[in-house]
Amino acid sequence: MKPIQVGLLGMGVVGSGTFNVLRRNQAEIKGRAGRGIVITMVAELDLARARAQVDEGVKVVSDAREIIANPDIDIVIELIGGCGIAKTLVLEAIAAGKHVVTANKALLAVHGTEIFAAASRHGVMVAFEAAVAGGIPIIKALREGLTANSIEWIAGIINGTTNFILSEMRDKGVDFDVALKEAQRLGYAEADPTFDIEGVDAAHKATIMCSIAFGIPVQFDKAYVEGISQLGAQDIKYAEQLGYRIKLLGITKRRQANSSLGTKAGIELRVHPCLVPTRRLIANVEGAMNAVMVQGDAVGTTLYYGKGAGSEPTASAVIADLVDITRLHTADAAQRVPHLAFQPNAMSDLPVLAMSEVITSYYLRLRVADETGVLAKVTGILASAGISIDAVLQREADEVGAVGSPGGKPFVAQTDVIILTHDCVEAEMNSAIAQMQALPSVLEPITRIRKEELA
Repeated sequence: MKPIQVGLLGMGVVGSGTFNVLRRNQAEIKGRAGRGIVITMVAELDLARARAQVDEGVKVVSDAREIIANPDIDIVIELIGGCGIAKTLVLEAIAAGKHVVTANKALLAVHGTEIFAAASRHGVMVAFEAAVAGGIPIIKALREGLTANSIEWIAGIINGTTNFILSEMRDKGVDFDVALKEAQRLGYAEADPTFDIEGVDAAHKATIMCSIAFGIPVQFDKAYVEGISQLGAQDIKYAEQLGYRIKLLGITKRRQANSSLGTKAGIELRVHPCLVPTRRLIANVEGAMNAVMVQGDAVGTTLYYGKGAGSEPTASAVIADLVDITRLHTADAAQRVPHLAFQPNAMSDLPVLAMSEVITSYYLRLRVADETGVLAKVTGILASAGISIDAVLQREADEVGAVGSPGGKPFVAQTDVIILTHDCVEAEMNSAIAQMQALPSVLEPITRIRKEELA
């Protein structure tokens, strides 16, 4: 059978990895797909670089639209990134009747609804395994492997840069800025690491998984996003003492209405640092690795672990999509797996809940004056808010940075009070924190980190 022809947009790290793995494993890939898969055209602005990496006979062009216009090209791989020209080219490829493979999580998280609708109209597939967690086949697991389950929640370490930084902070006891510089030196972090360290990259990926798990439209604008740049080394240390590790998690949960708490049904979609019990496997995922936990009603808890980025790990996912499309290339469009796992007429209208409506537990660190009655006032505020305390840790008093001035005011001994709470509604915690912060004995802004037991 004639090989299926592929056009590649972008010959960067992942593009070159895709070309190399496809060439190296061609025999195995052909045996699995049922026919050959060959990249016959590449679009890349740096023509010399691209030509140096491809085989003789592969046409290299600077205009991606030459690939889209070529009637012999069956599949277009988009590896340009971003939501600008990449979106335009993907929609043009779909309109031209081409199947699309993309690793572009930002594009799908922001414009996925439009792109998937266009693909359905034109009877083509958009495959995106490489968009989430690199080489880990989490999209296929959610769309197909766990299709018998009602998914209850997903929690994932889905950004290797932030996980590396947190591992450095824990292992070496260094502050965030020091760990970030090491990540940049080793190539794990970009010169401008904002998308990683502020949680945006992880939120793109969490948004995609949320839509597949719960059958709702992609809604990145509804996600709560908080990064790790404000974390201190002391909180990493205290968490360890309490039996937890801090990880940046992408979390999405299906939640039922709870009349006693006054909460409504909906979907939680959030990215933020979390305390995770050290006995959980995911708490022990270190360095730049990724891991995703999925809780299904039938299967229970499953864990997916591996490299979340890199040339060949991501290429592995890109080529898996190429094989899937090749197998289903001639199939009736109605018989293919839907882009977001659910048939279009079965999508849910459950709302994505505001962060103030989320239910979770908390780690609080208060820098307070070491005075009689301070702890009683703090715990009294929590009790009045109906927030139950799980554990309290109080450090020995010290005078480091103590309140006082050279003008004669006495120094005030200070101490850290660490409180772990049971579950409560975020709005109630926000109110309690505001009241505690107003106490004269609370000397610095209160640190609040959410806690997930993942049980």
